[in-house]
Amino acid sequence: MGYRWVVLCIGALAQGTNAAVFLGLPAISPQLQQHFSLTLPQVGLLLGAVNLGTMIALVPWGVVADRRGERLVMTIGGLGAAGCLLSVALGNAWLAGLALLGAGLFGASVNAASGRAVMSWFSSGSRGLAMGVRQTATPLGAALTAAVLPGIAISAGVPTAFVVLAGVTAFVTLAVAVLVREPPGAVRASADHGLVLKDPKLLRLSLASGLLVVPQFTATALLVPLLHEHRGMSVTAAAAVFAVAQAIGGAGRLAVGVWSDRVRNRIGPLKIVSVLTAVGFVLVAVLDQAPLPLLIAILVPTSVLALCWNGLAVTEAGELAPDGRSATAIGMQNSANYLSAATTPFIASFVAVHVAWPAAMVLAAMAAVAARVLLQPWRSLRASSPQNSRSVS
Repeated sequence: MGYRWVVLCIGALAQGTNAAVFLGLPAISPQLQQHFSLTLPQVGLLLGAVNLGTMIALVPWGVVADRRGERLVMTIGGLGAAGCLLSVALGNAWLAGLALLGAGLFGASVNAASGRAVMSWFSSGSRGLAMGVRQTATPLGAALTAAVLPGIAISAGVPTAFVVLAGVTAFVTLAVAVLVREPPGAVRASADHGLVLKDPKLLRLSLASGLLVVPQFTATALLVPLLHEHRGMSVTAAAAVFAVAQAIGGAGRLAVGVWSDRVRNRIGPLKIVSVLTAVGFVLVAVLDQAPLPLLIAILVPTSVLALCWNGLAVTEAGELAPDGRSATAIGMQNSANYLSAATTPFIASFVAVHVAWPAAMVLAAMAAVAARVLLQPWRSLRASSPQNSRSVS
């Protein structure tokens, strides 16, 4: 097995561990609400702090990764994130919010740097699959967290749940420090990242990605409260549905990555997924009061569609970048994602509580439609540049 697969596995493990924080924590929303004496919209703000911190730090971490390499960036970031997660266990809601902001600031290192590793080690013909593996770790990490963390939070308390998250993060960071390295001949950038950040196609892709995060995080933040508070399902059963949706979403990321490799196009599949996501959320809104089995039968595949597209956008962003600047481009694309991720839990929760649950679903559908409009027309970068033809075994 080529060493590139070792790097990919470690990068995916780091990505999944990071996802345990920014995607897995909504599974213990009821426990967070009770522990910190918060309303549901306030829990949305608390969870959004992670994504706000990530959004702020993505591009700076990307620039550093392009100049200094991904191992250094991921090691420093992982240790910082572990320290911040420990801090959550020590205080009140305000301290927890600041600590989660810090966890996002440090955790952002993983997103840009592990994406750079995939772009460096894999050629265009297999990059969709490789990025799909990396991105699959995100919902799988969230699914595992959703399956395990509520039990820990209920039996041992919310502080213990964050101690466990901190310990896992520190362990994975050690693996990164020991095993991740750059391929022979890897290009590092020295300056002039501004041209990457001003690329109009990258800006449009970033905006479309940010819009697609609205349905993604509507599903992530509201699935458990929708089934538990709105429809009366038990917390553990609702968390199990959440975990299933995240796990299938991970498989979907692999599937769409292979699909994009075969058609040699990332944006075509992304357009189709956008339309199907919008249709799914409209159906969830219409079936809001349908029998629970029917609602779940629509809600789960809709959540899967909302989860499966990220690898396509990340790969397209990396392939748009000049040699040695893929981490910066990926950081830019991800910044829009995390801006939406920081605001969507609060906005979606507010609309659900103060307007109507179906209204929150329709808002998610409208965002997916807007993303589809931004992606038309689009001509993807062909695999003709040195960046796209490079392969290391």
